[in-house]
Amino acid sequence: MTPIDARTAAPGRRAEPAGITDIATSTDEVLRAAYGENFPVSPVVLPAAIREHFKAIYGFARLVDDIGDEAPGDRLALLDELAADLERIWTGAGPTLPVHQRLATTVAACDLPPEPFLRLIEANRLDQRVDRYPTFDDLLRYCTLSADPIGRMVLGVLGRATPDRLILSDRVCTALQIAEHLQDVAEDYAAGRIYLPLEDLDTFGVAESDLAAPTASPALRNLMAFQVARATTILDQGAPLASLLDGRMRLAIAGFIGGGRAALHAVRQAGYDVLGGAPKASKPRLAGAALWVAVRSYSPSMRAGAAGAGGLPPLCEPPPPSPNPARATAGAASAVSAAAVTEPAPATAKDLAATSVPAPTVAVTTLSGVVTGAELGNTESRSVNGPASAWPAMTEADSRHSRRGDEGEAS
Repeated sequence: MTPIDARTAAPGRRAEPAGITDIATSTDEVLRAAYGENFPVSPVVLPAAIREHFKAIYGFARLVDDIGDEAPGDRLALLDELAADLERIWTGAGPTLPVHQRLATTVAACDLPPEPFLRLIEANRLDQRVDRYPTFDDLLRYCTLSADPIGRMVLGVLGRATPDRLILSDRVCTALQIAEHLQDVAEDYAAGRIYLPLEDLDTFGVAESDLAAPTASPALRNLMAFQVARATTILDQGAPLASLLDGRMRLAIAGFIGGGRAALHAVRQAGYDVLGGAPKASKPRLAGAALWVAVRSYSPSMRAGAAGAGGLPPLCEPPPPSPNPARATAGAASAVSAAAVTEPAPATAKDLAATSVPAPTVAVTTLSGVVTGAELGNTESRSVNGPASAWPAMTEADSRHSRRGDEGEAS
């Protein structure tokens, strides 16, 4: 599953499988079957040639996701077949699958490396073996396979894949992935998967069975509010990416970032109850959020964030993708949990709940102002340590965290 896999149901019902699971399907057929994205797949602000490259990338990513999520039979075998044919693009043998044949044109025109594409396949292999993530660090490592490659492909197509942009892009894509997970809690649980860290469920007193309820409990709403705040921080850290691009490219990337902001806002607007259906942002909200990000990208704070991007370490070290289409082993799955973290991840729920440990005091510059770790820690710990009925106070605090940004977007 990737951050572009955002087919979501209308409120009150769950999404029905509607993906393409035949690997011989053409890109155009894959695109016709797609709907309900958090952001434009092929932004109209970009030149036609670049839009065609985006469609080729999207068609590949969506087909891989649909096979990993919905294909009948041996999904690992199908993913191996996809990987083997994909590698023919770079070996010169020539791919045989229609989606890869169209992708090959984009790879050649934009000189794209194979690694991001192989990582997406590896993410879907992982989905066949892992359905729970014990810690937030584990989830971040999964995002390096399932989410970050999308941004690297996009920047590659735009010819802007510099180290500083890639660092910011990884944060944006990780945040978009988390936002999608938060929207799709009920759908994922129905499919046997939980993308909320188990350590956070434990801290907030949420049982896995609570995810099957028709409405969210106060404890689950507390948990969701915490996850939204954390995802917002990561997204805001990556937002200066728009400042490192010009013209129509800036508008396109602002659309992606704005889509993430709008998705998180939709979860807030639902009172953090995502069990009755995935909250979705309206088109005016999506457009307003994109415009707001584009305008803010010219501000001094965003330019300063962009200038310092090169000094930001990655959120975590990714597990290596499979170097060939041979089926990954259970040992490869454990690598997700074993990879070394090079930067402390955003505070965990347990960190914030432990009042005996001082909250971090590093200030995080966000689109909605400067919020210190201590402020966020104090807000969260009040809700974690208090009774379950205290969750509305938490949502009010979370709303204050984002109010300045939300006021600048379309209502």
